[in-house]
Amino acid sequence: MHADNKGARSIAKRPSRVLHAGRFPHNFLFIFSKYKKMSSKKRVCVIGAGMAGLTALKNTLEHHLEAVAYERHTAVGGTWIYMERKAGESEEDVHSSMYQGLHTNLPKEVMGFPDYDFDMNIEESFISSELVLEYLENYAEHFKLTPYIKLEHEIIRVRPCGEGWEVIVHDLKSDKYFVEFFDFVFVCNGHFTTPMYPDTEGLDSYQGKRLHSHLYRTPDIFRGHNVLVVGGGPSGIDIVHHIHQHAEHVYFSHHLETEPRTDFMPNVTQKTDIQRFTADGAIFKDDSSASFSFVIFCTGYKYTFPFLSVDCGLNVDVNWVHPLYKHCLNINKPSMGIIGLPHQICPAQLFDLQARFVLAYFSGHKELPSRADMLAEMETDMQERWANGVSKRVAHKMGVKQFHYYEDLAVTAGITKLKPVIGKMMKACSKKYIFELDTYRQKRFKVVDDENFVQIV
Repeated sequence: MHADNKGARSIAKRPSRVLHAGRFPHNFLFIFSKYKKMSSKKRVCVIGAGMAGLTALKNTLEHHLEAVAYERHTAVGGTWIYMERKAGESEEDVHSSMYQGLHTNLPKEVMGFPDYDFDMNIEESFISSELVLEYLENYAEHFKLTPYIKLEHEIIRVRPCGEGWEVIVHDLKSDKYFVEFFDFVFVCNGHFTTPMYPDTEGLDSYQGKRLHSHLYRTPDIFRGHNVLVVGGGPSGIDIVHHIHQHAEHVYFSHHLETEPRTDFMPNVTQKTDIQRFTADGAIFKDDSSASFSFVIFCTGYKYTFPFLSVDCGLNVDVNWVHPLYKHCLNINKPSMGIIGLPHQICPAQLFDLQARFVLAYFSGHKELPSRADMLAEMETDMQERWANGVSKRVAHKMGVKQFHYYEDLAVTAGITKLKPVIGKMMKACSKKYIFELDTYRQKRFKVVDDENFVQIV
């Protein structure tokens, strides 16, 4: 394990939930126990029905295991569902970070799952969030997943029980709680729900309005205002692009090694990292200053698993979830898979690959290495990351390492690899949002075969 582990914390039980025994039918456990003995199939719980949860469910069923997916919202789609913040809701109550007008920063030709393409009648490659959501709904329908998905069901607690798992579920429609038992668990709750803020000097003294990109929805509220956008990731750059036509002036604070091209946005000024906030603005590390009435933090998210009990065997140290084998299998409890932690990846393709990797072991088709060997491999991987300057905040970042990661998952588990054309298109589109923000979404691509693609426009 990494030696500097002072900030580690165990994943705690959710303390605010109280289960009322009177809500359980007196013969519930007997009925379930009888059913369990009659069933020869192993049971799998899938937490979430977003992009990761849907492919985990689909692949589980194809491995001839029983499965049920629990989704706390009213529809499938996860972060691709547009949601407004309601009165009284906290930031974390708003599951989705989707904002109006969002278009993908990857072409649809690599955005889909490997066995289900986007509608070929869609001409654009960089498509709207609504079309991605429609694709996920069609995916669920095509693979007949709907009967296995329980909407408006929230997972309250997951804890080890014998060789399997006890799962407490809250049926939000009936406001009743029930207990299920599973042999395996897929955690697919996403990681764009709990905002992460910087600990910058003077922030409490800043008198203007502040929000996280998680709650950004439309640009019109910034009309006539000076705005500071903090963070140079894809969402930060895209939000700068979204709001510059409405704001009086946009200051863009980041520490990217290469400055994004913003000359086509004359009212955007790039700034270094913030040294400290003032009452009406900020002083930056180059000693320049600016005044603004809004600040938007595009500073990432925390990985949180509020439903996992302390004895699930996982720790979260800042944003490093461990111990995990290949960033997705719980080493202490290898009947639990975590899908979707890596970032700077090709999402649907990775989620599908991770699910198939984990299922190779859940199904018994592949035998796991020893716990000691899995821990040693994780340690080697993480020590290399720390040595290369990767912080715990981005411990699961892949970037250019993603292609090696895809290959490693497939070879290790003996499963089908990603098509070579996926990697080629990803590399061709890399960093376009930095250098060609004003034009790159106009490009169109076509997959010729498993190896090749062409750019049409």
